[in-house]
Amino acid sequence: MIPLDGQLATFVVLSAILTVLPGTDMALVAKTTLLQGRKAAFATSLGICAGLPVHATASAIGLSAILATSAEAFTAVKVLGALYLGYIGVRSILDSRHSTRGTTQMEGTAEAMSARALAPRRLRGAFTQGFLSNVLNPKVAIFYLTFLPQFMHPGDDILLKSLAFAGIHVALGLPWLTAYSYALDRLARAVSGARRWLERASGVLLIGLGIRLALERR
Repeated sequence: MIPLDGQLATFVVLSAILTVLPGTDMALVAKTTLLQGRKAAFATSLGICAGLPVHATASAIGLSAILATSAEAFTAVKVLGALYLGYIGVRSILDSRHSTRGTTQMEGTAEAMSARALAPRRLRGAFTQGFLSNVLNPKVAIFYLTFLPQFMHPGDDILLKSLAFAGIHVALGLPWLTAYSYALDRLARAVSGARRWLERASGVLLIGLGIRLALERR
């Protein structure tokens, strides 16, 4: 379905560059890693990757074209995404003041049992944060709208092929974000006192990215 030619290699390279460049995805995974741990960060990464097929589908059926051509639609999605990033950033800064990551005193206590009971809800919340941050990012939508049509040929099943390309993007993105989360967690554990400052830095970065997104021009 996807020819193993120069076009595929081009898409892989472009997707890899988009994946490894620091931005919203990495800032959000950093925040989740530091505040909630690697398991929650993996759920966030899954949510981010789950947004990619949504963008591919929107591109295939023409919704992304509306986003690209309508100033009102672009602004609406941009503002929603910016507000959401700002909200997550503020929450990250506030939560860092009460962070208890890295401690083991809670094991076996009622608090630990309560935390374990809340774990599925927190994982769902982490997944949802990743999903919404990706879906509400108009730059990802424009990326798919701009590049996917270049890989289509007459007679192709556009939706199916778009989803296949999104699958390639997921195959690149999920391992990268997982490795990044692991490295960041190890760094925070190795450097005494670094975790809380990294938590706050990730919150400030998310707020900054929200502001930059709000000021983004098409």
